[in-house]
Amino acid sequence: MTHIMKAPRISWFHLLLSLGCGFWAASLAAQTAPPLTGDAIATSSGEVIIHPLNHATLMLGWNGKIICCDPTRAAADAGLSKADLVLVTHAHGDHFNPAAIEAVCGANALILAPQAVFNGLTARQKGQAAVLPNGGVTNVLGLKVEAVPAYNRFHPKGAGNGYVLTLGGKRFYLSGDTGATPEMRQLSGIDVAFLCMNQPYTMTVDEALAAVAAFRPKIVYPYHYRDQGGSTANAAQFKERLDPALGIEVRLRKWY
Repeated sequence: MTHIMKAPRISWFHLLLSLGCGFWAASLAAQTAPPLTGDAIATSSGEVIIHPLNHATLMLGWNGKIICCDPTRAAADAGLSKADLVLVTHAHGDHFNPAAIEAVCGANALILAPQAVFNGLTARQKGQAAVLPNGGVTNVLGLKVEAVPAYNRFHPKGAGNGYVLTLGGKRFYLSGDTGATPEMRQLSGIDVAFLCMNQPYTMTVDEALAAVAAFRPKIVYPYHYRDQGGSTANAAQFKERLDPALGIEVRLRKWY
């Protein structure tokens, strides 16, 4: 005789409980990765959200993609959505941290970096990375990335990149660690610039003022501005002293 097992009866109570638990679990999962918050810059393909994290670490959200620059512990601890693109400017520890890169990278993320950084990536990370040398240009994820030489007496030429990102027709410059180089001064059409100005490792306030007077970004975010003694006064001095006739907006945000 063949026995047919009857399906267990499910009451409406248990069905609603099951659905409720599923909804709660989905809501909890969504809460684990809060959306990026910060200033919104309009582009022809949606807004770019600027989310400062710490020192030289920031995230940009655009067109459903997350871009993380110089991820260190601050990025790893932020619990934000995983990055689709990671940019690393150079190999110094306040910009390059393989463990932090591992923490922020999405499953299919791309890492762009100069050769010295690529050499320090883990074997797995090298599989999702590409070397972009000074002057290199690439198009990924619907955006254009240009590598600008970043150098001074503490950072040899060729070892580090700044980056110009073109997102929806707007150009964003990330300086990395650099002096007021000829390459920086010759930049054109920059809508938003993230500019380093701490001492003794990057630009003085005077150097930063001269640089922006040359390449005229529309908006400047001072970053990487805590100096060797721990002072964060450089950013405030830069904003106070910038000639208003240049028509450049300076935005001071919380990096420390």
